[in-house]
Amino acid sequence: MTTLLTWSPTKIKAFRQALLTWYDANRRDLPWRVDHDPYHVMVSELMLQQTQVNTVIPYYQRFMAAFPTVAALAADPEPAVLKAWEGLGYYSRARNLHRAAKQLMADYGGQWPTTAAGLRELAGIGPYTAGAIASIAFNQPEPAIDGNAFRVFARLFCIDADITKPATRQLFADLIRQLIDPQRPGDFNQAVMDLGSSYMRAKDPDAAHSPVAAFDESLRTDTVLAYPVKTKKARPQVVPYFALAIHSPAGWLLEQRPSKGLLANLWLMPLVARAEWVKQPLAEQITLAAAEFSQRAGHTVPLRAAGLPLVRHTFTHRQWQLTILTAETAAFALDFLPAQWVPSLSATNLALPTVQKKLTQAIQEGQA
Repeated sequence: MTTLLTWSPTKIKAFRQALLTWYDANRRDLPWRVDHDPYHVMVSELMLQQTQVNTVIPYYQRFMAAFPTVAALAADPEPAVLKAWEGLGYYSRARNLHRAAKQLMADYGGQWPTTAAGLRELAGIGPYTAGAIASIAFNQPEPAIDGNAFRVFARLFCIDADITKPATRQLFADLIRQLIDPQRPGDFNQAVMDLGSSYMRAKDPDAAHSPVAAFDESLRTDTVLAYPVKTKKARPQVVPYFALAIHSPAGWLLEQRPSKGLLANLWLMPLVARAEWVKQPLAEQITLAAAEFSQRAGHTVPLRAAGLPLVRHTFTHRQWQLTILTAETAAFALDFLPAQWVPSLSATNLALPTVQKKLTQAIQEGQA
């Protein structure tokens, strides 16, 4: 494994110059780059976790319109924050963002910590986000190691350490600290982000025309696609459910998820786990599901198979497979369920996860 020790100070300086000259001429025009406000950096970086840039842009703009300052975010209740986040998924990011805003206002008087170590005291701020905020907002020479940084530096130095292992992050951090431009650390990190999403992207890279091609050991050895080294993820665990599309004159029934776990506090159709029943005939499964829901709700509903396609939704480690059951019923009191009747599944002020939107689409297409 090649190490940074093979680079002279002159080569390091030349690398910084090549990278930053390219960045100055080609930097992406992104709404969170109009200034160095730490709030803008934090919101954008949390949104960009697990989500592509082009997807994030309209969500970021909508979120900023709703919560233009960290004080505004801290002052609003969680349901409003989740509604503004709706559709981005991984809702723990929104909850952490809200908690961090409250921390900043309550514990720091609205004043931001300016170091990576201080920023990591905020809810949901890990090493990468702390490094990004510290470098971009406060000009601290801190690495921001995300998938782009892993890919860029693994290829530049032919680093064969598995990037899924925690110890590897420290190896990269030690390396990047010696490379980062001390005068422009934020621009350096953002240049690496842009480089990793363009010339040095994961699929179909164009390393030969990269602005740092002269420094790329993997290009020299024709091993670009061998890096970074990454253990393959296990296939997501399949979890089967019935999704209950229950309709009454009062509207559709949506149930609030528990305050902990997947999709915490979000709203979707009642779910009934069916993993223990999948080997039984469907009619028997529906009878069992109706009995379980009746016990939860204190009311019996006439469930039947909707005959709609299976709805799949994948989380990081599991995939929900949802079979829709429907029921027309008289409206009943919701004394035993954390639920509401809503006139429309597609137009409600409740915060709905993406999986509920998939269910709504399946039902609407089935009715068309």
